[in-house]
Amino acid sequence: MLKNNPSLKGLLFAILATIAAFAIYFIFLAKPNYYLVDNPTPDTYFFSVNNGEQKILSSGQYLKVDLNKGKNSIKVFDQNKKMLYDSAFDVKNQRGLINIAHKDYYVFKQFYGYFRDKDSLIMAQGSMNIDGKPFLGNIKKENKLYSEDFYFNIDEDYNKVIKNIDKVESRTKIFRKQDFINYYNENYKF
Repeated sequence: MLKNNPSLKGLLFAILATIAAFAIYFIFLAKPNYYLVDNPTPDTYFFSVNNGEQKILSSGQYLKVDLNKGKNSIKVFDQNKKMLYDSAFDVKNQRGLINIAHKDYYVFKQFYGYFRDKDSLIMAQGSMNIDGKPFLGNIKKENKLYSEDFYFNIDEDYNKVIKNIDKVESRTKIFRKQDFINYYNENYKF
């Protein structure tokens, strides 16, 4: 039946190719969505999300947590388990960062693709002073409890490979303050 029916062969081939494409995407290319609680300070914190199990977050650590779309709550305690605050926040996106210590984070837009003058593109995005030093580019400072306006979280790196070199694309990443300064100084010389 398959020998005499080229349409059926084509349909089966198309179905197999589609299954293979989805398999490759989900195994190698899909970006996982998750939420982090981060502690960039030398202090230790205890916290509980949505009245769940109390967790400990030591200096420099981050932990993945489960959040619900919509309203969420967090209770934060110091190292002596004295309550520091009890707060609520709203989750809209697939990934986010809870800034447990309300420290400064920076969201930076990285450009991909072929363009002649990368430096002029960065300079046209504006600038920001951090500790008295100017940093060029599309940089946004975040220090609120919950942030979700980024693509890559603090534990992820920018893409090393670009998908389409014919056009300029961009991705945003959130950094701890010192990590951003280090990344910027290693990659941009103005």
